[in-house]
This record gives sequence, C-alpha cells and structure tokens, in this order.
Amino acid sequence: MCSYMANFRRRFTCLNHPQYPHDVCRLIKALYGLKQVPRAWFTRFSSFLSSYGFVQSRADNSLFTFKCGTHIIVLLLYVDDIVLTGSDPTLLQDFIQALGSVFDLKDLGHLHYFLGIQVQTTTTDVHLSQTKYAYDSLKRANMVDCKPCSTPVAAKTSLSANDGPLLSSPIEFQALVGCLQYLTLTQLDISFAVNNVAQFMASPHQPHLLAIKRILQYIKGSITHGLLLHSQPVHSRILTYSDVDWAGCVDTHRSTTGYLIYHGSNLLSWCSKKQPMVSKSSAKSKYRALSRACAETIWLSYMFSELGIATQFPIHLYCNNVNTTYMAANPVFHARTRHIELDYNFIRERVALGSHQVRFRPSVNQPADLLTKGLLKPRHLLLWFKLVHPLTPSFRGGCVKQESNIHYT
Repeated sequence: MCSYMANFRRRFTCLNHPQYPHDVCRLIKALYGLKQVPRAWFTRFSSFLSSYGFVQSRADNSLFTFKCGTHIIVLLLYVDDIVLTGSDPTLLQDFIQALGSVFDLKDLGHLHYFLGIQVQTTTTDVHLSQTKYAYDSLKRANMVDCKPCSTPVAAKTSLSANDGPLLSSPIEFQALVGCLQYLTLTQLDISFAVNNVAQFMASPHQPHLLAIKRILQYIKGSITHGLLLHSQPVHSRILTYSDVDWAGCVDTHRSTTGYLIYHGSNLLSWCSKKQPMVSKSSAKSKYRALSRACAETIWLSYMFSELGIATQFPIHLYCNNVNTTYMAANPVFHARTRHIELDYNFIRERVALGSHQVRFRPSVNQPADLLTKGLLKPRHLLLWFKLVHPLTPSFRGGCVKQESNIHYT
C-alpha cells in the first residue's frame, strides 16, 4: 500500500487596474475565514473527486474511495490536508497529477507527520505516536523536567465537583484538558484519567488541576509510546472487550463505560465515557456498555465493506458479567429485564441474526478494565504493555508548516 499526504497552497493575487494603478479596492465581503468556507471548500473538492470516480463513504463523510479493477485508492480529507493511500503507485501518481492540474498543492512525500501524529513504518508494522505533541504539552505546563509517574490516576480515588478550593482562572485547566484529550488518539492508557478530569471543565477546583499534573507526569514517562498496527494481522475477526465501573462517580453514581475493539491483532477503536443515566444494577450498566460497543462494531463493519475488507462473522463481544451474556442471548423478556430501555436490546436481534456473539471473559483477562477506573501499578502495567508499544519515533515532519499538504508511502 502507498500513502501520501498533500497540502493545498493558499494563493493571494494582487490585481492592478490599468487606468487606476494607484487606487485600491474596498473589500465588501470576505469569504476566507467565514463559517460557510469549510462547506464551500468541501463541496468544491468532493465534486472534483466525484467527477474523477471517487465514492464518498457513508460511514465517514471525509473518506473517499476509488476502485479500478483490483486496485483501490483511499483518500482522507481534513480541511485542506489530505492523506492518500492505495495499492498501485502508478494509479496514485496519475491521480496526484490530475489533482495538481485543478488545485495548487504541495506534495509532501511519504507520510511521516499528520495533524500532530507521527508515523513510522517498517516492512510489517506502522507505529503511531504523538511524541512531539506530548512534549509541547509538557512544555506548555512547565513540566518538561518533572518526575515521571507510573500510573495516570491513583487507584481507588474519585474526584468530586466540590473538592478543594475553586481555581481563580479555569483557562489554564481547560487548555491542558484540551491538549490531553487530543493525546488520547494514540495514548489510550490515559483515556479514563482524561475523561475524569474533563467532567470539571466548567468549574475546576485545585484537586482537579493536581490530577492533570499527575497525568502529565505519567506522560513524561511514556512519551514515546503509541499504537502499533500490523500490516498482516493474525486474523480478520472483529473482537470487542467491554467493561464497566458500576456507580463509580461519587457525585452522580453513574457508571463508566470502557471498551476496546480489535481487528485481528490491531487495536482500532476504544472508549472511556460516563454513562448518561444511573444503572440500578451492575448487569444493566454492563449491558449498556455492551450495546455501545456493539453499535461501534456495526459502524466498523460498514467501513470495512466500503474499503473492500472482508469481515468474519460472528463478531465476538467479550463481557465479564455472566448475567449480561445470558440477557443478550435470551430472546424472552423477564420481569427483571423489562426496565431496560428497548434501544439497548438490539443486541438480542444481532445475536439472533448471527452477526454477533456475546461471550464471557473473566475480569482478570479483561483489558478494557484500564478504561474504567484507576488501577494499582502492577495491574496497570500488565494491561499497559498489551495496549501501547514504545518506539523511538522520528521527528521528521515535526515542523510541518501551516499550509495544505499531500503525503504518501
């Protein structure tokens, strides 16, 4: 597969009237910088792709695919930056030339750096990390020389909305939370900790700021870690692990959902999020988490079908609650389950269709436990080594300028 990145240049033209060379024009309305600009630009660019033969993905509007015989080109667009990959280098070069004939673009070559994510490729693997972005976040918080911490959050501790004194200005707190949220793109081991502090954005207190500094200390010790994707996974089945911290929030008593979704041996999607309502039982909270993970697997299967990737069915959903597995497989409603909302019961339909299969997995072998609560150091390290991988990343492309670009491999 070949991947490229491109960046469209912004051009400014100065027009001189031959009869009035010293006069200037007053701008009545500017297009650049207005709210309708992204929509207008996306419409213009997607129209060109459609005329070339690309098909817009229904699962992701920014994803386009072009198929020519057995070959395929995949284009991902983010504003005026695009990532281009495909199975035939000649086909890719032909498209880049056609794209350059219509738009003014700059070819940045092989993909090394895109939107703060550093990419290192080998013959068999792709490593994604945010080392430079993490370093910039530490520098912004004046914690470059801080002492590393072994876990992002202390075990068996919960933050409350009324803990400690109120911060005089929440701006620093909110800026650091935003930086940490973007870091979870490749460092999923901080997802729960970041989700926990992000709940106090409106009115942060002193303990919440201390919790952020602990996360940054943890990042200092794992700054080169990221996701490792294998080009040839062991198998192509979608595997999902879901877990819940029942009533873990001390203020609302809501549960925290955590799930991991693998395609073969590659981790593709994960989530750590507080549930929108209180669950009366642990089985109900785990059933809700299983439902959310099931919906994500359906979306991924649609995405794979558009990319021409075959999905093995049934999709396995692993849960560490026996009652939840029975509830999902049993098509009969009982008095103890009738209070569960009907929109969560589509899992039963999926199980009946044979597209999904719910299986029990003991808590000791549940990797999604890392996304639901703070863990002790031995347990955290055990799961941490399974999910993120260290690699000394290259800083090539780390100073990509703020203009539009095109990347490839």
